[in-house]
Amino acid sequence: MTGSTLTRPQQLTLTPGRAARELGLKRNEFDLGVHLGHIRTVPDEGGGGRRVPRTELDRLRAADDFPEAFLQRVRVVGTTEGADVMDIPVGRFTRLARLGVVAPVRFYLNRYRAVVWLYLAEELEQFTADERNTPLLHARRIPEGMRGLLAEGVDLRPRNWRARHREFLLRMADGPWESAGALAAFLDSAHIAELVRDPYERSYLNRFRPLPPDQGAPGTPAAQLTEKIMTADDPDEISRLRADLARAMEDARTLRPAPRPAGERRPTMPPPPAEEAASRPTPRGLMGWLRRSSA
Repeated sequence: MTGSTLTRPQQLTLTPGRAARELGLKRNEFDLGVHLGHIRTVPDEGGGGRRVPRTELDRLRAADDFPEAFLQRVRVVGTTEGADVMDIPVGRFTRLARLGVVAPVRFYLNRYRAVVWLYLAEELEQFTADERNTPLLHARRIPEGMRGLLAEGVDLRPRNWRARHREFLLRMADGPWESAGALAAFLDSAHIAELVRDPYERSYLNRFRPLPPDQGAPGTPAAQLTEKIMTADDPDEISRLRADLARAMEDARTLRPAPRPAGERRPTMPPPPAEEAASRPTPRGLMGWLRRSSA
């Protein structure tokens, strides 16, 4: 008796490091391309992290303007160079960044453990080229409403970075628990314990909770500062995250319940407190809100 077995053809994939070398890119350039969605990755079927399909390398290299155009899209600048790109003083650039007018895409800690924010040069160039933004860049004084926010100590750089990083983590999530873990990564343990009261679910969720970007050995001052930047601290941001995590957990429980000892049923627990609707402007909507308030 003869028979045949149908198998799904395996896609040829490479590790990110190997893919970066074959493309002639520095690893940080490659990683940012993945972060921004310019390079597609797939989960490793063996559980070893993300991999890059060979076809994706072929697609990138087939572009007539590769790698120049790609490098331009992932070019990052700090505050001083960002001010040069926008042709404004460094002080004004910093104030606009604190107000969320321009959003950082990365950060690192320098030798003095000070946070250095990095911005996409392409985004700064596009913002500068829009004539509607000329008053913000070159008027003698920024609008009074903005000055009031700065006087209150507003600094949306950490929050805007978290928003971008959250989008990246959710895009990389391969299932309901991975999505829940991506959201939980930005909440402290007290909020998670309040929302996810079943200890087995909470333990399972923590398996899918991404770590902050690598900025030092665990427990060091650098790692603690990075964790602080990663953790939401604005009431409106926390409320939105809690609501999103509660919905994600409902999906995760339905599609793939958390494992627990044989014969032990999930306890009946009261639902977590309802989240209030957000009332403060979000980072993405800040420009419109600022323009309305200063009109």
